[in-house]
Amino acid sequence: MNAHDDKALAGTVQSGRKGPKAARTGQGAGFDVSAPLFATPTGTPPRSPTKVSAARQRKLHVGHFAFMRSVVQGIDPRESWERYFRVEGEASDQRTVRATIAWIRDEFAAAAKRQDRFGTARLVRIDATRIADPSLELQSLEAFAEAHGLEDERQADQIAAYEAEYGRATQRLRRRSRLIARQLEALRWLEGLVAQSPKAGDSVAAWLNPTLAGHLEAADIFTLAQLVERINGVGRRWYAGIKAMGEGKALRIVEWLQDLATEHQDSIELQVGRHVAMPRSKLYAHELQAIVAPATAIRPLEKFIVPAELDGSRGLYRRPQAQCLLKATNDYQAILAWLRSKHGLTPDQKAHLKVRRRQRDTGIEQGLDWLQALSHTQRAYRKEGERFLLWAITHKGKALSSMSNEDCTLYRDFLADPQPRSRWCGDRGRERWSPLWRPFEGPLSASAQRHAVTILKNLYGFLVDQNYLMGNPWSAVGVPRTAGPKVNAGRSFSLAQWQFIEAQLKMLPATSANQRLTFGLHLLYATGLRLSEVVAATVDDLQWVEYPADASDDQPMQGWLLRVVGKGQKEREVPLPADVVGELAKYLVSRGLDADPEDIGNQGAFLLGKASDAAERAPGLNTGLALDPRQGIAATTFYDQIKRFFEDCASVLRGQGDRRGAERFDKASTHWMRHSHASHAIAGGMPIEIAQQNLGHASLATTTVYVTTEKRRRMKAVEAFWMR
Repeated sequence: MNAHDDKALAGTVQSGRKGPKAARTGQGAGFDVSAPLFATPTGTPPRSPTKVSAARQRKLHVGHFAFMRSVVQGIDPRESWERYFRVEGEASDQRTVRATIAWIRDEFAAAAKRQDRFGTARLVRIDATRIADPSLELQSLEAFAEAHGLEDERQADQIAAYEAEYGRATQRLRRRSRLIARQLEALRWLEGLVAQSPKAGDSVAAWLNPTLAGHLEAADIFTLAQLVERINGVGRRWYAGIKAMGEGKALRIVEWLQDLATEHQDSIELQVGRHVAMPRSKLYAHELQAIVAPATAIRPLEKFIVPAELDGSRGLYRRPQAQCLLKATNDYQAILAWLRSKHGLTPDQKAHLKVRRRQRDTGIEQGLDWLQALSHTQRAYRKEGERFLLWAITHKGKALSSMSNEDCTLYRDFLADPQPRSRWCGDRGRERWSPLWRPFEGPLSASAQRHAVTILKNLYGFLVDQNYLMGNPWSAVGVPRTAGPKVNAGRSFSLAQWQFIEAQLKMLPATSANQRLTFGLHLLYATGLRLSEVVAATVDDLQWVEYPADASDDQPMQGWLLRVVGKGQKEREVPLPADVVGELAKYLVSRGLDADPEDIGNQGAFLLGKASDAAERAPGLNTGLALDPRQGIAATTFYDQIKRFFEDCASVLRGQGDRRGAERFDKASTHWMRHSHASHAIAGGMPIEIAQQNLGHASLATTTVYVTTEKRRRMKAVEAFWMR
């Protein structure tokens, strides 16, 4: 045994296995890391890295090297795995751990080959545990010498006695010690060569395992920046709708991103917000609003910062401020004044909206908080004014009060195809606090373009009337023509289809949600109310009335009227059939209320309430809070329930071979009930002026669309002629 071997063995038996410090630092003896030591174990052919595009090539960071140091030295890698690779799966899944180690070794070898270091490529693939069991614990040389009375002997003699005692195990440990030292030196060299820091623009495939990356890409999440935007934009349940992405995987991804942001603060711009860890109900409104900072970029109106040079205070077409009827001194303030001039929510409606909000509120309204509690009309007007303001400032670089007729025409054409889509368009339903919010969903249809232009004409007309502008550039802008009337009476059910709906309702299980669905559909069909009007109606809006006999009818009349606040905050009274009121009484009882709508205990109760048996049917949804039987529901809740019911009806018809009927039910929505009421009522003899009053149409011409008697008679006559 030469002197070098003596020193190596002495180091091995003195210290046993390398400690955590060596795993972190990668310290080892100096040597030529390109020289091969052992061949790949027999039966394990060398693996060549899969050829993929540069964008999808998985990258290595410092965590890969820290993890592999613990593997090389035979230290339990569980701690390193939990820190760096938990996103790959649980440490208890040995198949995942082994596959990840094999992949890392392949990547190390491929990096060495690119530098023509083929000996190093073979070296990093070797498993040192095949040479000697890393769990083997031998007595140290010092302890051995003391136990055998060899303290005063030369070290060479101590080593000889040690080897005589333990045999070939010491040789294997010596070989393993040299291998570990060389592998650690190779890892140190490779780390300086290929270790990278994640960047926002990196693809998810570069940092996550292929299966996980594939699921994200299928959901149109291709980069780390898009991944973080999705997480911040949706919140705690950001993974909903992504195939094979459960809560566990989603949590591991979030933790991995948070670790990246902590370890690479100087090189990475990927910050996961604190709100992601909290349930939506625990977040205050101002906390949500703080997620996206105000800026001169694609932002909602309340967060859009108009540059001083484009604020319109010196707009080309401004009238002198002294002659203006508005206090507004710039275009942004003028838009807000225009919105405030429209019919807003009543105090009761605002209170109901506040109760329905999923996030908490401080109860103190500040600044532009009023923009979060607008009527349907105000929201529609805000959307179009907001879009035009964003386009004018960020695209044209002009103030609203400097827009010409040519500019307005360009914007009208832009509405047909907002580009670039990634900047202007996003998924429907992304809330205004979310970084995923965009002003458009996609290209606007001809009717939507017409609607947008009409609203913008109204905006500029208002500014002209208030002497803020000298003229309306939209007044001469043509709009796309839409074929046919605005109201499509064809989007309604036939009498036979309504009877089919009745039959399907009777077959539903007797749950609270199904009771609400049955009563709600009957209410819609009987009255022709809009969805927003139905969910806003309460028992307080019901009134019992009695009318004496008159010249046209010698019988007195009595019954129920429902007070409705419709479009433009216009009130109207709609008669309610006695059978529907009787059904309401049963529905109120099922919710734990009195059958009499006028009972004092029912005050404030909404006609459509929350499902009272939700906790029993879905225990996971139980919040532990007592349910108020008088509480109402959101319009989206009832809309989604009706859509699901119509889809089930379509499935039944499809099974019966009625393909055309199934297609109609697939397209149907809550508004079809309004059209069905109008068509069936007028066809059944209801005077058109009465139908107009019940529906709340401003013009009799709109209601006339439902008059199909003459068209039906003409069609029947043509069919008879042809048959002859």
